[in-house]
Amino acid sequence: MPGDTPYVEYGVQDDYTVLFYSEHSAALTVPITLAAGYGKLRMGTLLAENLSALTTGNKDKMVPYNPTTFTGQEEHPGRAYLVADSVALASTVNVTINDSYKFKVGDDLIINDDTTTNENLGAITAIDRTTYSNFAVITFTTAMGATAFTTARFAYVCVEAGDSTNGYSDCVGVLMKSVDTGTGELAKGANAQLIISNAVLYEGMLNLVDAAAKTDLSASSFGEFMYMK
Repeated sequence: MPGDTPYVEYGVQDDYTVLFYSEHSAALTVPITLAAGYGKLRMGTLLAENLSALTTGNKDKMVPYNPTTFTGQEEHPGRAYLVADSVALASTVNVTINDSYKFKVGDDLIINDDTTTNENLGAITAIDRTTYSNFAVITFTTAMGATAFTTARFAYVCVEAGDSTNGYSDCVGVLMKSVDTGTGELAKGANAQLIISNAVLYEGMLNLVDAAAKTDLSASSFGEFMYMK
């Protein structure tokens, strides 16, 4: 909906940028469904697959890939940053209400920060968005360890989308077009195409790329390009 106050918004549509150096019709792509709640994801965003054990959550839907290293200052749409330090041995964490819509009951939850070893917290059993007006409380099945995850270390939670050797996030492909998965309670997710192989892409147009993601994709860099075999 446009604003009621007159204004001019400068910029261009995301898809005006060029992602492919190679012929895009030669790339191998598959149709995908992206989970709701991750906002606008621009073309070239690297994606991972929700690998939760239960089908009651967003199992098998695509989510933004989580790079293995971070400072907390970059754009990381796949993460829901904690709004308060976690409590050792607890089975709940607090996130913003909007971020809570990135998850569904049944999703397997991962917690991490830039210092502490990440942990798999098991399946989400409840998401409380009504008790507090300024944050949501997520309850999960496996209590955290004795070390707290802190906001000072950019602690976040995300869905399980890979194994423990890669921060529980394995890259499976590259988003072919910009989409809006929605934010907050009105988020609906999105449908798109995933580039999985046989493409030469402009690496500068990629979002969330790191060395681990290239390994996952059997991809390599050559100058300004990334080649997916």
